[in-house]
Amino acid sequence: MKKNNKFIYWAPRVLTIIYIFFLSLFSLDVFQEGYDFFEVILAFLMHNILSFILIIILIISWKQEIVGAIAFILFGLAYSINILANQQFEINFSSILIISGPAFLIGVLFLINWLKNKKKIK
Repeated sequence: MKKNNKFIYWAPRVLTIIYIFFLSLFSLDVFQEGYDFFEVILAFLMHNILSFILIIILIISWKQEIVGAIAFILFGLAYSINILANQQFEINFSSILIISGPAFLIGVLFLINWLKNKKKIK
């Protein structure tokens, strides 16, 4: 495998793992709430539902890159549309890009990897 192909293969997978850790950081606020042990565990699990879904998508996408491409691009679009549709506060586009930008990037990298593999097969 060429060095460029290794980068295209590993970049979306490593970025997805980093992205999941980044999103999971937002769930750490449950430890400051003053709940008892079981309430903290329940709140922590509820805050990490998206992380669990993304882990499942990563596992599937490891071999089926098109799943990762579609899922992450749709996630980025859904998050952006959700924030823009719920204008309860002043919209800060940089905050939208912080969450949806990496999702779009990961989706595009999975798509590039899938297209390269599809060309090899033909």
